[in-house]
Amino acid sequence: MTELTRSTFDKVMVPNYNPQPMIPVRGDGARVWDQDDNEFIDFAGGIAVNVVGHNHPRLVAAIKAQADKLWHLSNVYTNEPALALASKLTEATFADKVFFCNSGAEANEAAFKLIRKYAYDNFGPEKNEIISFTSSFHGRTLFTVSVGGQPKYREGFEPAPGGITHVPFNDIDALKAAISDNTCGVVMEPIQGEGGVIPADPEFAKAVRELCDQHNALLVFDEVQTGMGRSGHLYAYQALGVTPDVLTSAKALGGGFPIGAMLVSDKCAPSLGFGTHGSTYGGNPLGCAVANEVIDIVNTPEVLNGVNEKADRLIAGLNKINAKHGIIKEIRNSGLLIGAELIEEWHGKAGEFNKAAHANGLMMLVAGPNVLRMTPSLIITDEEIDAGLAILEKAVDQVMAG
Repeated sequence: MTELTRSTFDKVMVPNYNPQPMIPVRGDGARVWDQDDNEFIDFAGGIAVNVVGHNHPRLVAAIKAQADKLWHLSNVYTNEPALALASKLTEATFADKVFFCNSGAEANEAAFKLIRKYAYDNFGPEKNEIISFTSSFHGRTLFTVSVGGQPKYREGFEPAPGGITHVPFNDIDALKAAISDNTCGVVMEPIQGEGGVIPADPEFAKAVRELCDQHNALLVFDEVQTGMGRSGHLYAYQALGVTPDVLTSAKALGGGFPIGAMLVSDKCAPSLGFGTHGSTYGGNPLGCAVANEVIDIVNTPEVLNGVNEKADRLIAGLNKINAKHGIIKEIRNSGLLIGAELIEEWHGKAGEFNKAAHANGLMMLVAGPNVLRMTPSLIITDEEIDAGLAILEKAVDQVMAG
């Protein structure tokens, strides 16, 4: 085979991504190495996916052990890893039932279909309206970009599915004005990730729950990015004091192996009866075997209690950088989902800081053009945090000087 380089991507891949110039080939914990053996500290975590870092020995052992047994059966059969994982998820959450799929978008697609089907079954076809929030993100399928509150992701793909309304996040009055007895469900992220790392105000979240109850609408929490320990709780709803009817999970659930899940209460689970929805790969033994190990590692006091300690260390470092340069307007977080919004003077320039960080050996993210985003492994070491912050400070020095 010819040499595989970044230019190979431009030759053979659809141009919907613009990956970094290097190609990672190996990872260990919160460190990654490229084809030339350059080392990077990983504050990106595969966009909140690599929740226990790269190449975790327990995940490696789990997938190797399952690979020697069964890979795929289809949903004509169930399998032991899927049943074990569903049992763990229901025991650890509000949910009574689980549907497995392969990604966050698929989990949300299932959730949006479910809330319409539940309303159809129990109240009639006119109760079909979905309310979501501006700046939200729920996936890239046509239905999920339509429920998502960022028009840029829908542009060029219209006509989009109808019956969807968007109101400002954390605005109780706006929701009160929009919700009605024709609303089948309200969809929200407990912390808007792609929208700039904006946590839901607890009073707002409680009001959403109350309004859903008043109008016989289901409440869906999209925890694709916030789930599996990211907030310092297994799921972020557990810190809000608000229980949804439906919760979606993916990203960190598989620690890097593609898997998604929709968690539901017994109240609405019957509406996805036999034949109403499906997924060929959903709940496959390989993915579930890995996810079983992920939840066993993450859902422990040591890991969950450590999340906010590590977040505090990272934020303290960001504040120290800001004390020198004065570029950060506000730092927002829920555990190790951290967003640093730049001051107005630097709005639109988050990508420049991200690019400079990468050039110096730090993998990081943005949440829109104004916010630097960090979603590292939940078990990143203090030494790795400090090393990453030192690189970031160097990158900020360079951008400011340039």
